[in-house]
Amino acid sequence: MSDDAQATSEAARIAATTEPRTRQGLALDLSRLGVRAGDTLLVHSSLTSVGWVVGGQVAVVQALLDVLGPEGTLVVPAQTGDNSDPKDWAHPPVPEAWWQVIRDHMPAFDPALTPTRSMGVIAEAVRTWPGARRSDHPVTSFAAFGRLAGEITAVHDLDCQMGERSPLAVLERVGARGLLLGVGWGVCTSFHLAEYRIPAMARTAHGAAVRVPAGADSTARAWVAFTDVDVDSEDFEALGAAFEATDSVIAGLVGSAAARLFSIPSAVQFAVDWLPEHRVQVAGS
Repeated sequence: MSDDAQATSEAARIAATTEPRTRQGLALDLSRLGVRAGDTLLVHSSLTSVGWVVGGQVAVVQALLDVLGPEGTLVVPAQTGDNSDPKDWAHPPVPEAWWQVIRDHMPAFDPALTPTRSMGVIAEAVRTWPGARRSDHPVTSFAAFGRLAGEITAVHDLDCQMGERSPLAVLERVGARGLLLGVGWGVCTSFHLAEYRIPAMARTAHGAAVRVPAGADSTARAWVAFTDVDVDSEDFEALGAAFEATDSVIAGLVGSAAARLFSIPSAVQFAVDWLPEHRVQVAGS
């Protein structure tokens, strides 16, 4: 982010905040919402929505860890959508003449080095948190810190971006909860796991730059192609609203941000039932 953009974002947070938010105050808000010590919590977030926080994103992460405690685990999406086939880019698109150059020169995904893209500064803070772990998917990785971080990030197969061999399936298995912190249902990655359980879902081709062994002491890059479920979040706002109407979601405020807390297993199961009936993109519908 440029200095001008950062200043603009900071000004927006100041204008939207009646009083400064603090680590202690945010921890209290999270506890009141229902976040518990020992939870495994997948967080999608917007710092701007939380308001002006003393200490910024670092204080928000500290508040989350304060509430989760030493037995809890904090998880965030750490996706890198720019490490993908440029033919699919739309925000913004690039000239077709550039596509092969990008494929040939995109740096390989490295869990320790590659920054997140469009995940927000809170997610990026968790990714770089000392001791955090990150799954090894070049496009849809997750980062985690806490007791179950290693287990959650251990397996993330290339052709299973958000399915049964991804951190999302582990989060469902351990009974994790999701927290939307100042963001809408459109970014709720838990719903993507349900897409993998719908028969005859369309699949599509993908590409990414990955590390490949180049000898005993070095690693090279390669552009690899793979096929995976054609995930689509366009109807997630409607899906989330329907899920919320079942009284399965706890809503409240954390700082200035509207927050929603929910069970990931419940959200996935609801989506498995809802999507085949409501999504016109499901193959054969």
